[in-house]
Amino acid sequence: MTDSKKSQLQATFKSQDTEEWLDIHFTRPIGLLWAKAFNAFDIHPNVITILSIFLGAGAGLCFFSSELWVNVLGIFLLIWANLYDSADGQLARMTGKKTRWGRILDGFAGDVWFVMIYLAVIYRCYAEYGWQSGIYAFGLCFVAGILCHAKQSQLADYYRNIHLFFLKGEAGSELDSSAKLREEFKQLSWETDFFWKLFLNSYTGYTLSQEKMTPKFQALKAHLAKRYPDGVLPQALRDEFRAGSRPLMPLANFLTFNARAITLYISILVGHIWLYPVAEITLFVIVFLRMRHRHEDLCERLMQKY
Repeated sequence: MTDSKKSQLQATFKSQDTEEWLDIHFTRPIGLLWAKAFNAFDIHPNVITILSIFLGAGAGLCFFSSELWVNVLGIFLLIWANLYDSADGQLARMTGKKTRWGRILDGFAGDVWFVMIYLAVIYRCYAEYGWQSGIYAFGLCFVAGILCHAKQSQLADYYRNIHLFFLKGEAGSELDSSAKLREEFKQLSWETDFFWKLFLNSYTGYTLSQEKMTPKFQALKAHLAKRYPDGVLPQALRDEFRAGSRPLMPLANFLTFNARAITLYISILVGHIWLYPVAEITLFVIVFLRMRHRHEDLCERLMQKY
């Protein structure tokens, strides 16, 4: 890849700090090609996100089958969906077509993919081992999906946006406040803004959940807002936060798509799809707790210093 192409590719990253190896060397380069192709036809990034929803849902349907070739097709479709998920963000950054709708829709896409995947796990356990195993699988997937996966993804997304906030400032981050979102929600009308109000209600709950998991960061954020009301933070503080947060980005990335998908693919290919939710409850929870503990410690340390 030439230097100019590398520069063009890096311009579609959120930041070098928050990108992971597999995305840098596989997902983003191919996603950029898709982004350019869609841009040539003036297709909006949100349309790409919707296409990714159908591809991811199709992948989940393929995992209902125990046929190896159908499962391989599902893996291919999920990889394709993830490439589109990358392309929509890259296109948005290329063209400046970044919208709140797009951010919310992007999160919704991932939810659809994994709901279908968890349903496939339940059905496969029922079909292959009997109705009792299906009941156990339902409980396993409920814990893995609602209590583990959802919280892990929320916190990983939040930490990456916090890092971007200290790295690039408010303009370079998608760090939101539930209080501000609530005020915006109150000012909207159900008659004229029904769908946006509905989405905003869901997004406010999502943001509130992120805030509840990060009490020490919320205290630091409130303190800095009071001490620096103009929003201009000292460069030394920004640099120190970035230095402490950057080693946590691999943990945050682990809790997003790639590590989950690889775990899922291995579980499917070895013929034991139930291993995927088990990994969610064990391995991924350990990473989640470690990441949260270290980030909260960082915030407490900076709170005392500044």
